[in-house]
Amino acid sequence: MSKILIRGAQVLGGEAQDVLIDGETIAEVGTNLSAEGAEVIDAAGRVLLPGLVDLHTHLREPGREDSETVLTGTRAAASGGYTAVFAMANTFPVADTAGVVEQVYRLGQEHGYCDVQPIGAVTVGLEGKQLAELGAMHESAAGVKVFSDDGKCVHDAVIMRRALEYVKAFGGVVAQHAQEPRLTEGAQMNEGVVSAELGLGGWPAVAEESIIARDVLLAEHVGSRVHICHLSTAGSVEIVRWAKSRGIDVTAEVTPHHLLLTDEMVRSYNPVYKVNPPLRTERDVMALREALADGTIDIVATDHAPHPHEDKDCEWAAAAMGMVGLETALAVVQQTMVETGLLDWAGVAERMSFAPARIGRLDNHGRPVSAGEPANLTLVDTSYRGVVDPAHFASRSRNTPYEGRELPGRVTHTFLRGRATVVDGKLA
Repeated sequence: MSKILIRGAQVLGGEAQDVLIDGETIAEVGTNLSAEGAEVIDAAGRVLLPGLVDLHTHLREPGREDSETVLTGTRAAASGGYTAVFAMANTFPVADTAGVVEQVYRLGQEHGYCDVQPIGAVTVGLEGKQLAELGAMHESAAGVKVFSDDGKCVHDAVIMRRALEYVKAFGGVVAQHAQEPRLTEGAQMNEGVVSAELGLGGWPAVAEESIIARDVLLAEHVGSRVHICHLSTAGSVEIVRWAKSRGIDVTAEVTPHHLLLTDEMVRSYNPVYKVNPPLRTERDVMALREALADGTIDIVATDHAPHPHEDKDCEWAAAAMGMVGLETALAVVQQTMVETGLLDWAGVAERMSFAPARIGRLDNHGRPVSAGEPANLTLVDTSYRGVVDPAHFASRSRNTPYEGRELPGRVTHTFLRGRATVVDGKLA
């Protein structure tokens, strides 16, 4: 059936409306729309959002298919309400050539759960020494517009300047993993009271803030765009706020876990809380929430980082950094931003769909819920409360910090160009 009528949904949290999907497109939005010839979904009390867009996902394929593949990662994305994800370049081989980014792009197209837009590496092999084939990746079938060495910082100021100059020619953006490497040698967690008490190597806030300060000034100097990945400190917020007030073309993201969790969790020595950048203090968490609410931080991005069990079920110092997030991101945002009154659902749509699509120049996602637009949509039961059970995840990995925790909200339906990828909370 090519016609679907979503009956009585609160579009972006507003008044209840009907949305008629015909084929790949939204045909009509209004009230009391005819259901003739259409499958009807009773969406009374649910919130309808544009399909979510994640600017920061690790799909691990090629090279680490034991932790995630494009198929399992995009199934996880669809379960979380996403219709498009940007896949980071730290694969094996690294996505630093046109061949690798085209492979990832085509795998996403073949599987069909979620559009996959590859992110190209800034430097060859993520080594920070020589610019990768930025132009070739942009000109490839994948049409790469976002470049990042995520997992590593582009620490050489000259290389960073050249990258910003290069991507400016085609409207691209460099997404920086802000981590000054010398200041974080041997670091295991946030530098502060908890690290001192536990005797773990501290990861100072200035290691992030100094790179952000440098890069916004470089972006201003060359007139290019820079995006800050997983911003995590109150000081970083103040630098981005200052840069925006100065007219610098900078955008920034925050992860769901940095909106909810603090370095106090590390007292458990459970490696599931080991992440890069590290969990920070309560003061930082509150500053990040306020910055996301006032627009200093533009978007929420998951930094979905799947790891196999053996890479996390070990002592803290040996454990891999990162946690999965695609299937819980919207729930965490609902708890930390909506239920605290900091954002309404229109604000969530801006920060989890419209803005990430704009930053990544993804034209067919992050579109209004209006007639004639692509039918990329997410339907959410916001009244739902449930305990997170990673055994039900679509992701191949289970390294979630939320196991056993009650979170609100449940994605009941996801539509990618009018085709349901999730129905009644289950993958189609």
